[in-house]
Amino acid sequence: MTYSFNILSWCALAPGLTTPEQWLAWSTGPNTDWSEPLPKAQRIPMMTARRMSIPSQLSVEVGLTLLEEQPDAAVFISRHGELERTYKIIAGLCQHQDISPTDFAMSVHNTASGLLTISGKAPLPISSIAAGADGFQQGMLEVQGMLANGAQKVLLVDFDGAIPQAYHAQICHQIPAYAVGLLIAPGNQLQCHQLSKTPCLPLSDTESSELPQSIDFMRHWLAKAPQFTLKGTRSDWQWRQ
Repeated sequence: MTYSFNILSWCALAPGLTTPEQWLAWSTGPNTDWSEPLPKAQRIPMMTARRMSIPSQLSVEVGLTLLEEQPDAAVFISRHGELERTYKIIAGLCQHQDISPTDFAMSVHNTASGLLTISGKAPLPISSIAAGADGFQQGMLEVQGMLANGAQKVLLVDFDGAIPQAYHAQICHQIPAYAVGLLIAPGNQLQCHQLSKTPCLPLSDTESSELPQSIDFMRHWLAKAPQFTLKGTRSDWQWRQ
């Protein structure tokens, strides 16, 4: 499988990485200290932001920034979604506590995408995807379908948040919270080709890349690497620019 596209604009937020200049320096510099403070939301109304989880805040902030360029559709990707909020609900139920209506209402996987359309007053068609470690690449395939269906500009947002301590033995997660947004259009600036693994066996969390696919993509793309490969569970993905 091979496909290509152009990136018209981008916005990304992570600990210590807020501005394009910081991201560009990071792409060619030493490893980042992911314990630095998280960026603050600037575009989300305060009363709305207070009810949102940190990863949702970052993803909606990125989405609102790129929404100014009027995309035709959007794809939101998150490996763990509202896991912190969901874990809080489960822990409360185990202790026979009342559940917060806000936590319950905002615990679904498409919380962030819904909040983007509400905050941005933009009734976009949106897909919300969870595909494990391969979420970013599977989101790219969803974008290709939207472009093939006539969309001229598609907003892709990949994000995730902190993993509750109870899951640390099963989940390897390096970055506390991040959001990467790309505005994608038809074109040939970037080409992606699927590579089969041999043997074709899924990787465990501890065997996969230390960085999420979208962050790994940003590192290579911003550094203008002519060719790079993103690791996946059943396939790898070779990129050229």
